[in-house]
Amino acid sequence: MTANIAAAKAALSHLDIEQSESAIKSKSRDFFWYSPVLKTRLDHVTADFVVSPRNEAEVIEVLKACYAHDVPVTTRGAGTGNYGQAMPLAGGCVMHLHHMSAVKEVHPGRVIVEPGCLLKDLDAACKEHSGQEIRMFSSTWATATIGGFIAGGSGGVGSCTWGSLRDLGNIIRLRVVTMEEEPRVLEFRGEELARVSHAYGTNGIITEIEMPLAPAYDWVELFVAFDAFTPAMEFAEDLANQDGILIKLATVFEAPISHAYFQRVKPYVSEGSHVVALMVAPQSMDGFDTFTARRPEARVIYRSDDNDWERNPGRVFEYGWNHTTLRALKVDPSITYLQVRYGYPQHRALIEKIRSELSPEVLQHLEVLRENGKVMFAGLSLVKFTTEERLDEIVRIHEEAGAMIFNPHRYTLEEGGRQTVDDRQLRFKKEADPKGLLNPGKMISWDDPDWSYAQMYAYPKLQAAE
Repeated sequence: MTANIAAAKAALSHLDIEQSESAIKSKSRDFFWYSPVLKTRLDHVTADFVVSPRNEAEVIEVLKACYAHDVPVTTRGAGTGNYGQAMPLAGGCVMHLHHMSAVKEVHPGRVIVEPGCLLKDLDAACKEHSGQEIRMFSSTWATATIGGFIAGGSGGVGSCTWGSLRDLGNIIRLRVVTMEEEPRVLEFRGEELARVSHAYGTNGIITEIEMPLAPAYDWVELFVAFDAFTPAMEFAEDLANQDGILIKLATVFEAPISHAYFQRVKPYVSEGSHVVALMVAPQSMDGFDTFTARRPEARVIYRSDDNDWERNPGRVFEYGWNHTTLRALKVDPSITYLQVRYGYPQHRALIEKIRSELSPEVLQHLEVLRENGKVMFAGLSLVKFTTEERLDEIVRIHEEAGAMIFNPHRYTLEEGGRQTVDDRQLRFKKEADPKGLLNPGKMISWDDPDWSYAQMYAYPKLQAAE
């Protein structure tokens, strides 16, 4: 099966096709360079062409033409993901969905939207329409799309209250186009949603999304400082367990993260300060103040509605989730990160064990989230990178201790997840993408069902570096 790029481009020449080589290169990349491992392997990857459909009919046209000419198609939104998930490993076509950005309908508790809509714009439209907002979003809210969040994200700001993106009720409906000789348009709800949510666009293209909403608030954003790590971690968890206090974010930064990497926070903390970042609903602030007054070790150093900071720190959530790594990288290019699940009820003990073994080579950055109604932690730990071998060893230390790693130094679905095959996604790919042309190289179970995970998967058709 040899791709006929010229024929596919000719068939699609009446659509919005990118002509600039530099733009094609930039639209073939995401934030894969967070990982020195992926940077080494993927830095040269680029599409043969980029097309930006304006509606579902044009999406179908692109998929049909590329299918006829055996051209791989990799879909992207804003490219804010960090695992190479939106990069065309085998070249071919990048389908950029930025034109498909309409907020179609807003109803009480739900919204219908196209995938290319920015999270920020979606929030603004829902707030203007009826004082509502999306329940969770990535820290890249200002630049990321809702489609990219669903196809590549797992949770984010709001997960401390609403759980993970794939938890029941957090996506209502997805409209999906297949890549066959005659593409089909399917509507997924309930059990079917897991086929394509967090599937990197490997088995269908999302063209419409229905998401739940919650009341919008002018969230009070806070930084709270502590002299010791354990009280900071306990404060974040205990606050999230207060049934009457509504929060949207609870993030813990081990010292010296805030002092070393957060330039606008630095004047207000010392190297030894452990900091908790929060978003609290305004009507919950009385309860929060009472909660905090019971913990004399907690010092509120910033609140967005009342402070004398010389320089506004900006949105507090833009210090958490994947933004923590980004801020650290700007100061120290040798920093990378890991994604860790510290599951209930061993989460605190596990964090203390990892910290005692690996700090300061690995610094704890924790995000409170709910899983099955229990408050626990996701770790997006900052790692001082030395070698790939040492990074693999750090991963092994976590896993042997009982902490699950979702490895951000791998570009496949399985290695970046639970290192198991998602049969629902594989079965749907066989049905919806029979030639295996959608985002190739990202689903090991399609390419090599007997893969052992003993070492990093290397996609055999990965573009060769020049």
